[in-house]
Amino acid sequence: MERVLVIVAPGQGAQTPGFLSPWLEHPSFADRLQWLSAVAGLDLEHYGTEADAETIRDTAVAQPLLVAASMLAAISLYPHPTDAFGRVGAVAGHSVGEIAAAAGAGVITAEQAMVFVRERGRAMAAASAITPTGMTAVLGGDRDDVLATLDRHCLTPANDNGPGQVVAAGTREQLQALADDPPAQARLIPLSVAGAFHTEHMGPAVDVLGRLARAVSTHDTRTRLISNRDGQIVHSGRDVLKRLVSQVSTPVRWDLCMQTMTDLGVTGILEMPPAATLVGIAKRQLKGVETFALKTPDQLDEARAFVDKHGDASPIDSTPTWRMLVSPSKGTFTQSVDIPVDTQLVPGVVIGEVSNLRGSTAVLAPHGGTIVEWIVEDGDLVSPGQPIVRLHPESE
Repeated sequence: MERVLVIVAPGQGAQTPGFLSPWLEHPSFADRLQWLSAVAGLDLEHYGTEADAETIRDTAVAQPLLVAASMLAAISLYPHPTDAFGRVGAVAGHSVGEIAAAAGAGVITAEQAMVFVRERGRAMAAASAITPTGMTAVLGGDRDDVLATLDRHCLTPANDNGPGQVVAAGTREQLQALADDPPAQARLIPLSVAGAFHTEHMGPAVDVLGRLARAVSTHDTRTRLISNRDGQIVHSGRDVLKRLVSQVSTPVRWDLCMQTMTDLGVTGILEMPPAATLVGIAKRQLKGVETFALKTPDQLDEARAFVDKHGDASPIDSTPTWRMLVSPSKGTFTQSVDIPVDTQLVPGVVIGEVSNLRGSTAVLAPHGGTIVEWIVEDGDLVSPGQPIVRLHPESE
């Protein structure tokens, strides 16, 4: 039986006071945290051990703290990160957790991640201050009725975590209207966040991050990365970075991420600290999939055993001589036209599409290159992240 391990990183709201305290008993973790604190310009040790809940609720604090925690725990689990690339079936992150996932997949460095998340937190906090906004979890109820109610009140389903778990976002007035006129049989829980994240209200933050991203160098992923925007597998480093920018004002579709995990045949999900939220969702919606919430360093040996149980070889060849174009989703691959081996592709050309019941997604060669080998044929069924064609890169 094939085994597939997915490692996930939580988003804002998962942090709790003192959650880093046990990790700082390990000198290497403490040293690395001090370095990332210097990069971020924040005392992450203080915020992760001594600060109260209200202090770490601050967007500009919570986001760097969460990304640092996930990245450093991953290094504790995999002291030699290259050992992970061939074993991890996929990585994903909820909201800001996708920055940690991108670093884990080798798209950006830990230092780049910390600068990016520092500016993300600041920009989102500034955007939140323009108009009083917030978020409310809507639990239960009929899905169609929930979405129709949000639409009636001009609210955005900012986080769609699957059946019975939608987070509404908008102005305080819109959220009050929802409280006064909720969906039938649904429970509302106002969230302790500073603003309407993943909505149009975060537009100013997108502008800030877009300008910064133009100076960030990237690498293609070393393992599958599941985008929380649409659940698609993203392999191009530049595409990952663009999505990190745009997701600030785009709803998180964790439901589609879990569908992709199902399409991959996931057998084990390991959540980085502060773990609990994402494995909790998985337990309810991915029946039969084993989960592991890594919360403290005394679980590391058990976590490594979990990795050994579920970590089979990744299909992505990360050899830098070649560039792989991979399938964004499960479906049927269709070539745009017959493109023979040795064809030189111009950057951005579409080579085909992958179609399924949710629609069709183009497969393009963002950097161009010369086709060395077709790995699948026209009309073949493909899985998420499956290599389609191998290119010799012509430019970066």
